[in-house]
Amino acid sequence: MTVVGPRAGRWLLFATVLGSGLVFLDGSAVNVALPHLGRDLNAPMAGLQWTINAYMLTLSALVLLGGALGDRYGRRLVFLIGTVWFAGASLLCALAGDVVVLALARALQGVGGALLTPGSLALIQASFPAGERARAIGIWSGFSGLAGVAGPLLGGWLVDVASWRWVFLINLPLAVLVVAVTLRHVPESRSEEGGGRFDVAGAALGALGLAGLTVCLIQAPEAGWGSPAVLLSGFGGLAAIAAFVRWERRTSSPMTPPLLFRSRRFTGANLATLCVYGALSGVSFFLVVELQVVAGFSALRAGLAMLPATVLLLLLSGASGALSQRIGPRLQMTVGPLVCAAGTLMLLRVGPGAGYWGHVLPAMTVFGFGLAATVAPLTATVLAAAPDRYAGIASGVNNAAARVAGLLAVAGLPALAGVAGLAYEHPVVFDQGFRVAILVCAGLLVLGGAISLATIGGRSEVV
Repeated sequence: MTVVGPRAGRWLLFATVLGSGLVFLDGSAVNVALPHLGRDLNAPMAGLQWTINAYMLTLSALVLLGGALGDRYGRRLVFLIGTVWFAGASLLCALAGDVVVLALARALQGVGGALLTPGSLALIQASFPAGERARAIGIWSGFSGLAGVAGPLLGGWLVDVASWRWVFLINLPLAVLVVAVTLRHVPESRSEEGGGRFDVAGAALGALGLAGLTVCLIQAPEAGWGSPAVLLSGFGGLAAIAAFVRWERRTSSPMTPPLLFRSRRFTGANLATLCVYGALSGVSFFLVVELQVVAGFSALRAGLAMLPATVLLLLLSGASGALSQRIGPRLQMTVGPLVCAAGTLMLLRVGPGAGYWGHVLPAMTVFGFGLAATVAPLTATVLAAAPDRYAGIASGVNNAAARVAGLLAVAGLPALAGVAGLAYEHPVVFDQGFRVAILVCAGLLVLGGAISLATIGGRSEVV
C-alpha cells in the first residue's frame, strides 16, 4: 500500500471525486431532461424508465466486477479505463436518434461507471493513512453527493439553454481532466492477494437477475402482471439471483466473498444503503418531473429544487465523516434517514401552483441535513468493516447496493404509483402517482434508520 502525503492526497481526492462525480452527475442530470427527450424522441413512460435503468442495470450488475478487477490489475488502471469508456459512451448518448439507441448507449455508460466508481473509493482507502481515511471519505462523499444532487440543476440549465444532448456532452471535457490528473498524481495500488480466477459466472448470474426483475417491473403496468413475458422475466430474475447467492457460497473465487457478510455491521450498512438510496433515487426521479409537469416549473427551476441539499452536503459531509469517527456512526446513521424522511413527507405539499420558496425549499433543506448526516458515516462504515485487501470489493458491494436500490426504485415505483404510458404528459394522473411514490420513499428512509439502529454498533469491526 502506498501512503500519500498531503499534497498528493489533495490531487488524489480531486481526481477520484471528479471521476466518481461523473457517474453521480450523469445519473441525476438525466432525470430533469426526461420530459424533453421523451417528447423529442416520442418515447412512452417505459422508454423514459429504460433511459435511466439501462444505465443503472449495467452499473449495478458490474460494479462488483469492477472492484475485483481493480484489486487485481490495479485500481488506478481500471479507474482510468472506466473514465475513458464512460466518456465514449456519453458521446454515443448525445448522438442517439431514438430511445432504443439511447438506452443501449446508456447501458454502455453504466459499464464505464462500474469500472471507475469502486476504484475511486478503493484508491482513497489504500492510499490515505488510517487516521485520515474517514475525513477523506467524508470529503469524497460530500462532493460525490454534490455531483449527484447538483445534476438536476446543471441538467435543467443545459436543457433550457441548449438541448438535452448537452447533458451527455458535458462529460467529455471533465473526463479529459480526470485522466490528466490521475496519470500525473495518483499512485497505483492493488490487492496483495490478487491471484485466482475471475468469477464470470457470478457476474453473469447477477446481471441476469437484475435484468429480469427490471424488465418485469417496467413492463407490468402496461402488459399486466399476468402477462407471460412479465411472469417469465420476474421469475427468471428471482431464479438467477437465487443461483447467484448459491454460486457465491460454493465457488473457490467468489466475486463477493461471503466472509464479508459475517460482519453484522457490513451487512447492516449495506441494507441501510438499499433503503436510503432507493428513496433518494425515487425522490429525484419523481420530483423533477412533478415540478415541470404539474407545478409548471421550467427545467432549470426544477433542477434548483435540489440545491439546498447540494449546499448542505458540500458544507457538512467532511465534518460528518470526522464526527462519526469520534463518536461512532450509529447515531448519525439512525437519525439521518429519519430527518430525510421528514423532508420527504414535506414534499406532499408540492402540487399545482406550488412555489419554490414556500414548498420546495423547506422540504429540501430538511432532506439535505439528513443526507449530510447519513452519507459519509454510511460509506466509511462499509469500508471500515472490511479488510484492506478487500477494499475494492467492499466499495463495489456498497456501490452495487446503492445502484440496485436506484434501479429497483425507478423500475418499481411507477408501477406502485400507477404511472405508465404517457402519464408524464397528464398533470392530474402524474400528481396522484407522485404522492404515492413520496409516501413509499419516506417509508424506505424510516426502515433504513431502523436497520442502522439494530445493526450498527459503536466500535469498528473488521472481518
